[in-house]
Amino acid sequence: MTTSGEIGPLPAIKPAPLCLGPLTALEAPKIALPKGACDTHCHVIGPFDRFPMVEDRTYTPPVASPESYLAMLDRLQMDRGVLVNVSVHGTDNRLLLETVGPRQDRLRAVVVIPADISEAELECMHEAGARGFRINLLFKGGVHMEALERLAAKVAPLGWHAQFLIDIRMLPEILPVIRRLPVEAVFDHMGHFPAALGPDQDFFQSMIALAEEERAWVKLSGAFRLTDKGLPHDEVRPLAEALLTRIPSRVVWGSDWPHVSLYDVMPDTGALLNEVLGWCPDAAIRQALFTDNPARLYGF
Repeated sequence: MTTSGEIGPLPAIKPAPLCLGPLTALEAPKIALPKGACDTHCHVIGPFDRFPMVEDRTYTPPVASPESYLAMLDRLQMDRGVLVNVSVHGTDNRLLLETVGPRQDRLRAVVVIPADISEAELECMHEAGARGFRINLLFKGGVHMEALERLAAKVAPLGWHAQFLIDIRMLPEILPVIRRLPVEAVFDHMGHFPAALGPDQDFFQSMIALAEEERAWVKLSGAFRLTDKGLPHDEVRPLAEALLTRIPSRVVWGSDWPHVSLYDVMPDTGALLNEVLGWCPDAAIRQALFTDNPARLYGF
């Protein structure tokens, strides 16, 4: 027991569990990708002596080096890529920008930044290839909703977007805020909700409506996060088909490599790509999904 004015010992932070690393042997694409194809959602991580992890985090990943990332892009025939700062690195974007900066003919970045970031820092990040910032409500270590409007106002002159890792079942609650932002929204992983609920849910339709109004984009990514069933992700296919049918000019693809926060089964990144290729057999849809849409969103 402590006396008045004293602070007792802080509770220990529970160790974040170690998750699996990505597979190294990957399926090759079964259909040729269009020129300029882009994987819009990946992470690089560590080494932790140079880029330490935040202590209060949800999971502990293995290192995912820039070299391994670029090798994965080559294996999947991706000419371009977008790196998103991972939650375990908090607001430390050094690794991200060191990877992207010298490769802006091929790469772009989405950073995680504090609300009090300066305009000069934002300009430097823009020059290094950053084109958006991320709000993360699902994992510890990210920046949350309280910073959203302030950050959106700061990045609007740069033409950036606000990327959301949220379960869109909460979208009705935050929709008024998103509608008044001076930047466009990007929703990760098709809205990151249980796919078994299906595409007719009001919150999913609201996300599509935002995209139809040219206020939002949706990442066709993370199918394995929306269902507890492995490949083929039959529960997810109706969501993907609804997006490709309703908003073909506002959807982009991402592999989500190195698939953090998985503990039992690690998907084959190439097999995930081939599944999506099977969902969009039309060449014009593939051209939009993999090349034209990301080129507009990220400024390639």
